[in-house]
Amino acid sequence: MQELLKKFENKQPEITFEWSDSESEAEGWVVINSLRGGAAGGGTRMRKGLDKREVESLAKTMEVKFTISGPAIGGAKSGINFDPNDPRKDEVLRRWYKAVMPLLKSYYGTGGDLNVDEIHEVIPITESYGLWHPQEGVVNGHFHATEPEKIRKIGQLRQGVSKVLEDPLFTPNGTKKYTVSDMITGYGVAEAVRHYYKIWGGDIKGKRAVIQGWGNVGAAAACFLAVEGVKIVGIIDRDGGVINEVGFSIDEVRELFFNRNGNKLVAENQLPFEEINQKIWDLESEIFIPAAASRLIKKDQVERMVNSGLEVISCGANVPFADPEIFFGPIGVWTDQRVSVIPDFIANCGMARVFAYLMSDKVEVTDMAIFSDVSSTIEKALKNVYSSNTEKTKLAESSFNIALAQLV
Repeated sequence: MQELLKKFENKQPEITFEWSDSESEAEGWVVINSLRGGAAGGGTRMRKGLDKREVESLAKTMEVKFTISGPAIGGAKSGINFDPNDPRKDEVLRRWYKAVMPLLKSYYGTGGDLNVDEIHEVIPITESYGLWHPQEGVVNGHFHATEPEKIRKIGQLRQGVSKVLEDPLFTPNGTKKYTVSDMITGYGVAEAVRHYYKIWGGDIKGKRAVIQGWGNVGAAAACFLAVEGVKIVGIIDRDGGVINEVGFSIDEVRELFFNRNGNKLVAENQLPFEEINQKIWDLESEIFIPAAASRLIKKDQVERMVNSGLEVISCGANVPFADPEIFFGPIGVWTDQRVSVIPDFIANCGMARVFAYLMSDKVEVTDMAIFSDVSSTIEKALKNVYSSNTEKTKLAESSFNIALAQLV
């Protein structure tokens, strides 16, 4: 596996597009790892301090993810080094998408990612430049769709990704409306845990979970896990966190979901970051959901969780371990040898799978159909892993072996 991984990691990306904004300090990159199947896909992220290497590693992660989610295309990613809280963000995004429009028309499909919203930013801006949908490049480059096929596939994408959820099974109760893209990744991360216990054995009900990050992925995953009877005992976010060793009730978890300020946790009795960061890794828990930024989880944090009874990690964040390697460094390997690690390209493939599903031939665009498809995709991937490894360790290694065999 390590040899295959090294070969894949060290292969130069097929296309790297570099951009310097003429009116601000922003800089950005599109990295297309390959045009496998004639196209490539991957979202657009923005954060201060982002560099080309991060974008390269995420493009490679996307390529591995497509072996699970489909379609059989190359991995790509867009990254902009700019402060997303800067009031000039909208102008920067507009200039960025204008610059990359030829790629988006021809063979590159994008979407939302860290600090860039699919529904409120990516779709309206790219539409204003004449793009039918941010996945149009995949429809053109991979599917070579005829005009009627293109109209149907893009119609399905437009309807499905922005669809307001109506089925109470897939949205927290409340007056606020949520879309498929708001909930689907967190749903998949939670479903990965549910399927894990179903396949490898054990009752999910009564298990305790710690959540890192309270954006769409972490908060939605917590809600879906709570419905399954999992006790959320700790949440750590960038400014602080909360602990309840008995477990927050479903209603309390939903309230924390509703009360978010953007993607930030807002809670009474919130502990400051330094205090929560000292305490949370020693909480007794079986499930850990890393759903914040990449490369945050340190070795001592994992060791403390393992010593406190950790059983499974479902990776909501891409490359959650603080290793310099693109995919699988010493911390990841150490963890994989001790607990069940469901890798990011399986656990958080929800949105990629939604795109693939909606680009298929005539599909049912309902909440139940879209969410069930994501669940069954993750279940199939985990059953595939189980067929080669029935042990509760080295799941990530087995998953990479299966994926890389298709790519290298």
